[in-house]
Amino acid sequence: MKKIFVFIAILSSSFTFSQSPWTQEKGKFYTQLSFSTISNYDEVFGDPEYQTDREITDNTLQFYGEYGLSSKTTLLLNLPIKFIKTGDAVNGTAFITEDSKSAFGNISLGVKHQFYNKKWIISGQLNLEANTGSFEAASGIRTGQDAWTFTPTINIGRSFDKFYVQAFTGIDLKTNNYSNNFKIGGEIGTKVHSKIWLVGFVDIVSSFNDGDVNLPLSNLGTALYVNNQEYGAFGLKAIGELNSAFGGILSFGGAFSGNNVAKQAAISVGVYHKF
Repeated sequence: MKKIFVFIAILSSSFTFSQSPWTQEKGKFYTQLSFSTISNYDEVFGDPEYQTDREITDNTLQFYGEYGLSSKTTLLLNLPIKFIKTGDAVNGTAFITEDSKSAFGNISLGVKHQFYNKKWIISGQLNLEANTGSFEAASGIRTGQDAWTFTPTINIGRSFDKFYVQAFTGIDLKTNNYSNNFKIGGEIGTKVHSKIWLVGFVDIVSSFNDGDVNLPLSNLGTALYVNNQEYGAFGLKAIGELNSAFGGILSFGGAFSGNNVAKQAAISVGVYHKF
């Protein structure tokens, strides 16, 4: 039974800042390196939908880690490096420049504590997302929101013989006049082979529309990390175990609705190591 908890933690942390209720064993590490891409898009969800000034490619190289401070408390780290490019002008002319930039996104730290473990597991989590992104005015490239974000969540889940279910809900509290968000999501995972898991997930973020940050026009022309971003996302994840310590992860995610976010799917691949 302990092994299924390890896999759930891996699946739940793949390409997100883990929202599972399961914690690491005391003194144990889980590390993951992944690469995700949203390439050559120019359509953005909105009311109405709109186009960016140039084609945008948004790539992320991300290191994610967990450490079991105790059997019930886990420390978390998420370190994203962004590789963003503004390409061809969408309508023949563009007021922002064609360029590319590599820089940190919003680096995150977190702590998760397990409060209840009687078949169903309930944990509380607090994430702190630092204002470590950067902005280039000429190209409109922004690598993270110009704000600090505090995210408390409640996570709940349960494992069965060959599958698990989990869900979370919480809020994003942002500084610098960015709007705060409500968030909720969940996933179901099942073991389809002795070394392969498949997971379906849903993730919803809804803005309170209570912020009035004034962003440069060039940033609005790319829609990169602007205010009032919302989405209803869904997708599939898979994990393959190479041995007891190493494995690979593949993820595909899209959105059925949104606001100020790319109208294009994201594809991610990664590897993990636990020790």
